[in-house]
Amino acid sequence: MLADFLIPIHREGWRFIGIFAGATLVAALFIGPLFWPLFLLSLWCVYFFRDPPRLTPQREGLFVAPADGLVREVGPAVPPPELGLGSAPLMRVSTFLSVFDVHINRIPVDSAVEVVAYHPGKFLSAADDKASDENERMAVSLRLPDGRMAAVVQIAGLVARRIVCQLRPGQRVRAGERYGLIRFGSRTDLYLPDGVQPLVYPGQRMIGGETVIADAATADAAPRPAVEL
Repeated sequence: MLADFLIPIHREGWRFIGIFAGATLVAALFIGPLFWPLFLLSLWCVYFFRDPPRLTPQREGLFVAPADGLVREVGPAVPPPELGLGSAPLMRVSTFLSVFDVHINRIPVDSAVEVVAYHPGKFLSAADDKASDENERMAVSLRLPDGRMAAVVQIAGLVARRIVCQLRPGQRVRAGERYGLIRFGSRTDLYLPDGVQPLVYPGQRMIGGETVIADAATADAAPRPAVEL
């Protein structure tokens, strides 16, 4: 029963948890007034690096959210040039991750990795519309089994200074599979194949690896308007 309440911690987080915990111990011994602030920061650090299991819908052509967070933008945009996907706009779903969201990134669709490209840049707020173009990013192009191309991009934010991506070209991946994270606030963009329409809207909250973003096999090219219930 205890295991039901224990959420795994991503291995990237243990170093930071150790630093906060050590500082908290020093404060407890020598700097009493700092103990509680550092203790709370230690708890937040554990919370930030949590890595909960997810149940991913499994079907060819089904796109799931690559990250937890809030959808900021949905609309056509040109993919990052370093991916070589051309200059034609594709439908893009941009998800903003606050410091309270799970920051594990997950593969959006069953596919093969084509290109993994790092691009240095600024550290604007990840909620800024310009972050997709100007911020530091790690872009990955994905080839679906039917040959169509998609892309997912990890984008650093105002306080994010470290993008972790564990993918390599030629690697075959499954929807919902963990592939990296961005530390301390960020943005994740998903570019859908040409002709595929998103099924989500700005303001909608995503659950990485679970929320269905699009269905490449659907015949419905025009999603219905969002309705508040």
